[in-house]
Amino acid sequence: MALPMKKIRTNEVKNVIRYKINPKKAPGYDFFTGKILKERSQKCLRAITQSYNAILQTEYFPCKWKVGQIITIVKPEKNPNDITSYRPISLLPTLSKILEKIFLKRLTPITHESKLIPSHQFGFKKEHRTNEQPHRLVYKTNNDLESKHYCSAAFIDISQAFDKVWHKGLLYKLKCAFAHSEYTLLNRNSRTGHFK
Repeated sequence: MALPMKKIRTNEVKNVIRYKINPKKAPGYDFFTGKILKERSQKCLRAITQSYNAILQTEYFPCKWKVGQIITIVKPEKNPNDITSYRPISLLPTLSKILEKIFLKRLTPITHESKLIPSHQFGFKKEHRTNEQPHRLVYKTNNDLESKHYCSAAFIDISQAFDKVWHKGLLYKLKCAFAHSEYTLLNRNSRTGHFK
């Protein structure tokens, strides 16, 4: 059994709204903007925090918060008449993004302590830019050539890689990796068909 999850505090929500939510970013289908959240009352902040704690307690993530408004932007130097030339952008409800940022803040120390993410991964890591990866590759190649070692590499570009993730397998790996209750929510929702 998982340990009871620490309750989300009002100050946690307040800090995420203040420092992590950009008031100029486009809202989701509900038009609940970052500007509205920054100008909300203390009573509203308490209601949002209570909602988040109810989500953790019931282990149910609202289906409406998973609805994304999709807009498409044409990729640079691509034919606008070709459907594959467009990059889809999903605009999610701001309240779901706040909860996601709170979750991320709680999970990041666990991933660092247990070394779940390799040190050579640069994408989606704080203080790691994807343009640093070529520098690492050049450095490694030069070292191998200087040491007269074989140097081999495989470059794979999987189109729509995120869409092709096997969700049941991913959730199984997350369950094994996280003994904490943070991922009990995701795991239970996947069994009931709520997590997509």
